[in-house]
Amino acid sequence: MTLDRLSQSSSDSPNRDLKVLSIECLKGSSKAEEWTGDMLQTGDIVEELRIGDSPDALIRFKSPFKNGKTAVNKILQDSYKRKETSIRVRVRRGPHEFAELQACIVPNDSSGKKQYVLRSITDPNYVVGFFDRTEAECFQLQASRTTRMANALTRTRLQDGYVSYPWERRMQELLSVPNSSNFLSILLLPKVSDRIAFRYNDVEDTLARANTWLNAAQASGVPVVFMNVQTESLLTKISGETASSTVNAGSLSDLSNLANVSLYGFEDYHGVDIGVVRAVRLWYAPVGGEYPIEIKLKEDDTKLGFSIGRTEEGFIFISTVTDEDQENVPATRSGLSDLYKAATDRSRLLVVSRLSNQRVLPWMVSSTGAIRCYDTVSLSQKLSLHRHTKVPILLHVFLWDGGLASSSVESTSVESTTRSSNMSTSMLPVEGSRRPNENQIQPLPHEGSESDAGGGVSGHGSPPMQLQRDTVGDLSFSFNNFSISNNWV
Repeated sequence: MTLDRLSQSSSDSPNRDLKVLSIECLKGSSKAEEWTGDMLQTGDIVEELRIGDSPDALIRFKSPFKNGKTAVNKILQDSYKRKETSIRVRVRRGPHEFAELQACIVPNDSSGKKQYVLRSITDPNYVVGFFDRTEAECFQLQASRTTRMANALTRTRLQDGYVSYPWERRMQELLSVPNSSNFLSILLLPKVSDRIAFRYNDVEDTLARANTWLNAAQASGVPVVFMNVQTESLLTKISGETASSTVNAGSLSDLSNLANVSLYGFEDYHGVDIGVVRAVRLWYAPVGGEYPIEIKLKEDDTKLGFSIGRTEEGFIFISTVTDEDQENVPATRSGLSDLYKAATDRSRLLVVSRLSNQRVLPWMVSSTGAIRCYDTVSLSQKLSLHRHTKVPILLHVFLWDGGLASSSVESTSVESTTRSSNMSTSMLPVEGSRRPNENQIQPLPHEGSESDAGGGVSGHGSPPMQLQRDTVGDLSFSFNNFSISNNWV
């Protein structure tokens, strides 16, 4: 089926007044071939339309197209209603160059009228329509292809959007402790300098206390390293006399007064009523990561074989373990005793970071300077209940060497019920495998006179730590370093 063809000069030079049906590119391709000769371009002259899926059912329309774009849109509309949406478009580029596009007929959603366009079969992002132009205009557009490509490069903007993500499944599969991060931090509130007037020390003082806390923890034997520090803004309600500085919304010069203050207020028509407290969050990480230890219990277990203590900085650690001749206690069977001995040989504390996947690390310092952390009494009671109910205990501890976890896996399994004879040797890190950072504060050497549970552990060959141990009845846990008035908040 062919529409009427107008008389046309056979000359290669374009007829300036000859109207032709041309291509108008509406949406670009997502592929790199958009500007190659195989793809249709704005200004290409339509020579033929073939509608239908099979060669026998093809309906052909050849140029010239009477009534141009309007007539072709009617053809596309009728074909779309008959559910014949497959179409091939043959175009002419210049006097002798031809190209072809296989597409499907779809409605133009962006147009208010019933307009139809062609969507490429090979690339659904590529959409073209039709436009009435003179042959001379088409040749000019074809000749300006290089310029139009450069303009398209300038105009093209990167697009963004939202994509779904399987958070629940990934948090179960990819985290060492499901639904719990490995990011460790402690929040330090600014210290009160005047309780009556509610004045607070500046940000520099809070940073100095954060630095002191980290240095003291490292010096006591806690195997952690500095990661980052940041200020954190907390909103509160205050009066005008409380704020160290106020901000007037109409004056940017007031911002210079906020550089080092830890509490400031926003001023409105009724005075200062909104305060911003600038706390400091200190991020840190264990040197060798967190390592899980599962302690399985037997019916005849009368004690766990270890006791716990707490440092002044709020870290829970294994303070003592049972003697080597008692090999049938849970601490020995699980390998906890060997790991403890390896830590003491390296002058490190065996810090407990989690109990049953719950963190037991210090997490906040109040405005009075008290550290909010877990007490040893409640932890000991929970461990005792584990022993009585025979529910396995899952501990996570800080390692002091990055290569220690892999060597521990090779030498022992957390599910093992028998003790490995050479575990103590294999768990010791190889000398030189990890060199501490020159700027990292190393634990202080332990002297025989040290007796505080939070002051570290004794080194190899030095007198053991003087820790009070409560072994009355079924309890085998340390309740030292716990005072309601001093440590518990």
